[in-house]
This record gives sequence, C-alpha cells and structure tokens, in this order.
Amino acid sequence: MAVAVIGLVISSAANVEGRSSRNSDENLVASFIFGDSLSDAGNNNYFSTLSKADIPPNGIDFRASGGNPTGRYTNGRTIGDIVGEELGQPTFSVPFLAPNSTGKAILYGVNYASGGGGIMNATGRIFVNRLGMDVQVDYFNITRKQFDKLMGPSRAREYLMKKSIFSITVGSNDFLNNYLLPVLSIGARISETPDAFIDDLITHFRGQLIRLYQLDGRKFVVGNVGPIGCIPYQKTINQLNEDECVELPNNMARQYNAKLKDLLTQLNENLPGSTFVYANVYDLTMELITNYKQYGFKTASKACCGNGGRFAGIIPCGPTSSLCQERGKHVFWDPYHPSEAANLIIAKQLLDGNTKFISPMNLRQLRNLS
Repeated sequence: MAVAVIGLVISSAANVEGRSSRNSDENLVASFIFGDSLSDAGNNNYFSTLSKADIPPNGIDFRASGGNPTGRYTNGRTIGDIVGEELGQPTFSVPFLAPNSTGKAILYGVNYASGGGGIMNATGRIFVNRLGMDVQVDYFNITRKQFDKLMGPSRAREYLMKKSIFSITVGSNDFLNNYLLPVLSIGARISETPDAFIDDLITHFRGQLIRLYQLDGRKFVVGNVGPIGCIPYQKTINQLNEDECVELPNNMARQYNAKLKDLLTQLNENLPGSTFVYANVYDLTMELITNYKQYGFKTASKACCGNGGRFAGIIPCGPTSSLCQERGKHVFWDPYHPSEAANLIIAKQLLDGNTKFISPMNLRQLRNLS
C-alpha cells in the first residue's frame, strides 16, 4: 500500500473517459504494468492474502464493471488505466493471474502489480502473500515467451520495443511494510542502517530493470516514492494535524528518490536504445497535498472510505467503512491510496507534464518515440 503521484488539475476529464480515437499508428498498443497496490488491477484476487480490494465500496465508480469491485484499490480507475486509455490502448491491461490472460488478450498488455508487493522479497510479509518485483519479472518472462508464439520472435521483439510501455510503481511498501514496520522490522533496523537499506533497494531494483530490458523492454516509466509520511494512515496513527506529516518516512523517501534518479540516468547511458523516464511522485504529491483547495478538493488528509481516528485512517476500506458523500472532493480514497479524482490529475501530469515532474520526457512523448 502506498501513496502516489499527484500533479496539476486535469483540464477535461472527458478527454480521458472514453477510448482514444486517434490514428492507430500513434496509439500505444500495449502497457505492461508492475508494482504495488497503486497499480494492482486484480492480481491479489487470485490468491490468499490479507491485502485485497475485491470488496465494496472499492470500484464504486469503475464504469467498466458497473461499479463492482475488481481488485483495484480505489473507487474508480488507476493511474495506469487512465494513462493507457489516453495513449490509445484498446483495452485495460489484463491481470496476469486472471483466467482470461491468455491468447490475444495479452497483446494489449498485462498487469503484474500486486498489493503489498515491493522491490525486496521480504516486503509485505505482513500480508502473508503478495507478488514482489522478482516474481513479477518472472511472470513477464512467461508472457514474453507467449508473445514469441503469438507473433513470431522477430515481430514480437519489435512490438515490445516500439509499441509498448513498461510502467513500474514500487518502493513505498519497502519502507512502510518492511523497514519502518513496527515490531517486525526492529531486527532489520538494528542490523542495517537506513543508508545501507536504501543502497540495497537500489541494487535490487537495478537488477530487476535490467532483466526487463533483456526481455526487450525499451520504453520505461518509473515512479519514485511519494511523501509516505503524509498518507491518512500515517497522520492518524501519529495523531498529527492536517498540515503535518511524519518526517522519518518522508526523509527516507527523499533519500531513496535521489539515488533512483541517478540509477535511471545510468541505465539510460548504459543500455543501448532504452529510455527510462523518471516520474517525480514526491514533488507532485506534495504540491497537491499542500494546495489541495486550488485543485478543487475539500481535504488531503481524510480518507473517503475508512474507519478509525481523526482521518479515518486506520481500518482499510470495506463494506462497514464510513463513506464520504463527495468522492471527487477527497485526495485519498482510503488510508493509503488516491481517489480516481486524484488519479485523473496524476495521469494528466504524467501524460503532458514538463521536466520538473516527469523527465527527460512525458508519456505522450515516450509513446511517440520511434
């Protein structure tokens, strides 16, 4: 579970609501999505885990399901859903573990993200089961072989390199549900300093990204870690005021983000033909949390769906949760995840933003790279 990228107000949600009608030559064909609950589209529905979003009112505004829960940790679409629509992806990327993730369905992309997942294999063990990044890349390797069978090796390689975007949103759980987790992480914190843990994260993540490159990924967008000390859960359990955040998680996120940016620069320089785009989640999120009223929100502290404490930030969203009346006026859907209204803003910034928030190019420019 984690916080996400937040950007500037989207000028017209209507542009994103429907499928793109642009010339098919300009359209993104496939989107391969990796990461945690910010991107999970239902993988966690298919195994036993304490991290699930397959119960109402999750998905209440997700039109494709008629308002029924799909396993998305929000009231509507994820950022990946919205970005894919706007770039011309014909259908949502199918969850890898879903029964229909076979045959031609995978040609439009596959979603491997898993609530509770992280860069490190130990991350998220509090949820019992989840798919970490190593497993997600293993699953993509299976998909990669399926592409060869469907299209032939040569055509499959070109398809993945030129017509596909690989989106990775991961890292928040490595702090919230690993290193900073009370009780379970005490031993780790004694034996490993924050600096050493962050270096370990970067080393592991480098290997995972290189594996995806070796499997013919070329266009990547990688989100950094947002201000995880500002989510409703953290504000609630630490009994903070609306304008306060927990400093330790935020400091570690900033430290990790600086090293992640350096890593992506190195990969761009050393992996021929690759483009790694850095999504500045942290600054985008702080912009919205700080100036939420300017973006049409009533609160950037209280969860729309949740229970417990001043900000409804302790108990995850479920059938017995309190539910806000104006879902579009809350930055956060639940104690951890943004609302669809926030995701629309995020998506707009990722698609069309400048290099302050997404560099060296935005996602529309990334799609159009030949």
